[in-house]
Amino acid sequence: MKSTPVSILNDELLASLDSSVADVADAKTLHPDLYVSPDVLAAEKELLFMREWLAVGRAERIPNPGDWFTVDIMEEPIIVVRDKAGVVRSMSAVCQHRAMQVCEGEGNSSTFKCPYHHWIYGQDGRLLGSPAMEKTKDFNKADFGLPPLAVEEWQGFIFVNFNLDAEPLAPTLERYTPYLENFDLADAVCPGTFTLENLPWNWKVMFENFNDGYHANRLHQFVQDFCPSDMSGFPVPWDDDSNVVFRTAGYTHIDGGFNATHRVIMDVFPKLTEEERMRSTFALIPPVLCLGTAPDQCFFFLIRPTGPETIDVEIGYIFHPSALEDPLFEQKLTLSDAGVQVFVEQDQDATTKVQKGLRSRYAPRGRYSWQEESHVQFNRWLAKRYRSAAS
Repeated sequence: MKSTPVSILNDELLASLDSSVADVADAKTLHPDLYVSPDVLAAEKELLFMREWLAVGRAERIPNPGDWFTVDIMEEPIIVVRDKAGVVRSMSAVCQHRAMQVCEGEGNSSTFKCPYHHWIYGQDGRLLGSPAMEKTKDFNKADFGLPPLAVEEWQGFIFVNFNLDAEPLAPTLERYTPYLENFDLADAVCPGTFTLENLPWNWKVMFENFNDGYHANRLHQFVQDFCPSDMSGFPVPWDDDSNVVFRTAGYTHIDGGFNATHRVIMDVFPKLTEEERMRSTFALIPPVLCLGTAPDQCFFFLIRPTGPETIDVEIGYIFHPSALEDPLFEQKLTLSDAGVQVFVEQDQDATTKVQKGLRSRYAPRGRYSWQEESHVQFNRWLAKRYRSAAS
């Protein structure tokens, strides 16, 4: 049955959410249709991606005036630029003449010139130049600037929002910010990112796997035995006004590391308390950012749906500045990444098979372990927004 994007979230599907937002001891997993339907993704584009704060990268990626980069989110190409005053701005990259993308990749420039007909835009998106338009009736350059996006910086990350009237992001993340205070992430260093393309699962499967304590030393047996499933914690009660879902993951010893040695490889963040050196945290700031912490590094995934069952994932690591001063930093980074790849390979195998199972006629409405409390919190975040389609 053909549906409009939002109408796919009909009364029956919305009613199915009730059992997914109950107490974790009673709750059921989300309806499988929510992971496979193109119409659901189309609805999510309007209800989530066009209304929520979307992480696009680290502020240090554009340190100087004129630095810029582009990113595509749900088929919307955008520019993120630091203007001559040092202010981070964002705008659509779609030329307001014939819809060509004004620029791609990254660079440094004082203006943006569309390569098709050479319309020129300022760092604030204003149309500065439009050749041979003097005979066009009632043409006013002020009416044809690149559409702006709202921008907010948090913990060194840049977030954008297609909704210019969106409420500020930071107050909705206060449940989690105390857990990041001693990492000084705004002054930490991300030496670069890499992107995995066309991964064959829904974006919500990725979010659930990232914050799933239940599989920690089951799927990752041996390599994650230092951070077992039964040391998962959910220390701060859920708040329906929150935009972060997070948990703690305790260690069996201080300064654990996600590698074959079970120990840190890089410099430990120097302000961390002993308690903080005995755990990781895993956080979701939907619908794009997955963020984790460990004593010697933080790590993030930027999730970008490319279809109902495919995503691109940009991955980065964040270190204390002293770690990069180590003459053996590159060698240590190679060792650290080799450890992470063990987890990545196991997770990719699992999430690929989960997505395949969700297409089955036997896909379940399963039950949760107490170690999956984060999933119920994520369901509550989703349900609030899905239900807005009916209001």
